[in-house]
This record gives sequence, C-alpha cells and structure tokens, in this order.
Amino acid sequence: MSATDLLATYQEFRTRRFLRNEARTGAWLPGWRTRSRRRALVLALAALFTAMIAVGAVCVVNMELGPLLWIPPVLLFLPTWTVLQVVSSRQSDAPRNALDEYEIAERDAARSIGLTITQSVAIIPVFALVAAAAMERLSIGFGYACGLWMITALLIGGCSPAMILAWNRRDIEPEVPA
Repeated sequence: MSATDLLATYQEFRTRRFLRNEARTGAWLPGWRTRSRRRALVLALAALFTAMIAVGAVCVVNMELGPLLWIPPVLLFLPTWTVLQVVSSRQSDAPRNALDEYEIAERDAARSIGLTITQSVAIIPVFALVAAAAMERLSIGFGYACGLWMITALLIGGCSPAMILAWNRRDIEPEVPA
C-alpha cells in the first residue's frame, strides 16, 4: 500500500468517525449553540488561561502553594473545552471531506491564526527559561513556572482555532417548514 493510499484511507476513516460523532452529539446542548453562549465559553476559556498564567507566577515565589493552584483551572478547563467543542460542532478539527468550501476556508484561516498564536505565545516562556539559565539564576520554581506557561501556551494555541470559529460563527437559522 502506498503512502498516498494510506493517507486517503485514513482521511476516509476520520470523515466517517467525525460524521458518526456529529450525528451522536449534534443535538446535545441546543440552548448553548447560540453565538452569545459560545462567546461566553470562549471568554471562560480565556479567563482559565489567564488563571493558569497567574498560577505560574505564583510558582516562581511559592512552590508549596503554586502547584495546588494549578488543579482548579485545569479541572474547569476540561468541561469548558468539551462543551465549546460540542456546541461549535468541532469545526476546527473537522476533516476536509466533512465540510463545504466556505467551512474549509474558515477552518484553515482559524488554524493559520492558531499556529501564529502558538508560536508567538510559546516563545515567551522559552526565552525566559533560556535567559534565566544563562544567568545561572534558574530556581526550581521558575523552571516549574516556565513549564506551566509552556503548557498553557500550547493549550492557548491549540484551542484558539475553535475559539475563533465559535466567536465568529453566526447562529444557525432554524429551518422553516415549507
């Protein structure tokens, strides 16, 4: 089997799985599928990311309390992210064959922005870690904080395409019977 056939087979599998999952979850949380509710979820995620960054700052000065403070934002992140994915129909990571041309263009633009965000945000803790190591002032707390900031940066970048699409997507007009 050639690499092209393997890739095509995998894409067909992804499309079937996506459509099966969408059929299963497409009717979940109908009251949360409005633009205002999706935006509230995006803002909640932004607040959780801000809390994660703040926890990193606490870890620099207090390694006893800091790691414990990391648990609540992470535990709140998981259901918030899951709900956002459900109510936005997972458009940000949908396979190409499951979307129309407009949705593909929207998804690709959001992914491009997400990659830029990932690179821009992730470089900050990396530079801080390199600079601190070069000055030989690398404390355990600072190294731990940079690790948390890097995890947060990757989460921000990974979630940003879905957040962008959820924020910008219009409400679906209800179908009126003819």
